[in-house]
Amino acid sequence: QVQLVESGGDLVQPGGSLRLSCAASGTIISISGMGWFRQAPGKARESVAFINRSGGGTNYADSVKGRFTISRDNAKNTIYLQMSSLKPEDTAVYYCYANVNGRTTWGQGTQVTVSS
Repeated sequence: QVQLVESGGDLVQPGGSLRLSCAASGTIISISGMGWFRQAPGKARESVAFINRSGGGTNYADSVKGRFTISRDNAKNTIYLQMSSLKPEDTAVYYCYANVNGRTTWGQGTQVTVSS
């Protein structure tokens, strides 16, 4: 059974930085595209960032371009989301997802709160 476990969510001040991680574990035969969604209170879940299998192709929501960076370490089956210049509107539960063994798998989410 494959699991994705996010970590790194916290309460931070506006303008601060935070790094999220998502580690896949279990019987992993293949793993390809991975990324992050987020869901703020009262809003729909939205795509934040995506990274392809090799790590050479990325995509970001317009709202986070220049502030967030997605990366991956295939040896560790882990992806990261480096978040800088955080704004209150970045407050959300952040969910990791990955194509593992040919199907999309989701993590449980980690809370990021940006507030004074």
